[in-house]
Amino acid sequence: MSFLITAIKIIVILGFLVLIHETGHFVVARFCKVKVKEFAIGFGPVIWKKETENTKYALRLIPLGGFVNMLGEEEVSCEEGSFSKAGIPKRIAIVAAGGLVNIIFAILLYIVLIWIVTGSLWAGISGAESFVIAMWDSIKLLFTGGVSVDNLMGPIGISGVIASTSGIIDFLYIMALISMSLGVTNLLPFPPLDGGKILIYIIEAIRRKPMKQDFELKLQMIGFLLLITLSVCVAFNDVGRLI
Repeated sequence: MSFLITAIKIIVILGFLVLIHETGHFVVARFCKVKVKEFAIGFGPVIWKKETENTKYALRLIPLGGFVNMLGEEEVSCEEGSFSKAGIPKRIAIVAAGGLVNIIFAILLYIVLIWIVTGSLWAGISGAESFVIAMWDSIKLLFTGGVSVDNLMGPIGISGVIASTSGIIDFLYIMALISMSLGVTNLLPFPPLDGGKILIYIIEAIRRKPMKQDFELKLQMIGFLLLITLSVCVAFNDVGRLI
C-alpha cells in the first residue's frame, strides 16, 4: 500500500509538471501559427490518442516526460506553419515557454502555500522572493564549482524525496521546488536542453545566418552524451544515498 501511494505521488507530480511544461510549448507554438503535429504526455506505447485535423494528442505508457512535435522542428521545412520558417524571436519564445511556465507555476504555488500557512499575502510574496534567490544562488554555485556532482539529485533521489512527504502542504511544497528546478535546469544554455537551443538561435541571430545543420547535430549529440553521462553518475549517487 505504501509503495502504491508513493507511485501515485510521483506520477501526479511529474505528470502534472510535464503537462504544464509541454502545454507552454504548445500554446505559444499555436499562438505563433506554428503547426504542432503531436502533443504527447509520457513516452513508450500509446495508451490513448485523439487526432484532429492538425494535431495528434497522445497519452503514453511511461509518465516521465513528454514532447511537442512541431512541423519543421527536426528538419528544415518551407511549408506554411513550419517551425524552421518562423522568425528567431518566435522560435525562442516557443522553446522558452515550457521552462518559463514551470518557473511561474512554482512561484505562484509557493506564494499560495506561504499565504495559507501564515492567511498573509505579503509573506507569500516575500517568501517567493527568497525562494527564487536561493535557486539563483544554487545555479551560481553549480557554475563556479561550489556544487559537485555528488550534491546533485536525479529522478531516483527526487522520487525518494516525494515519497517522504507527509500532508498536502508538504507535497505541494515539493511540487513547487521540483517545478522550479525543472524550469531552471531546462533553460540552462547547454545542448540538447531548451536553453541550449535558445543559445543556438541567439548565435544564429548574431551571425545573421543559420548554423550548419551537421555542426548543430554534432553539438546536440555531444551535449546529449554528456547529459547521459551526468545522469548515470547522479543515478549512482542517488542509489548510494538510498542504500
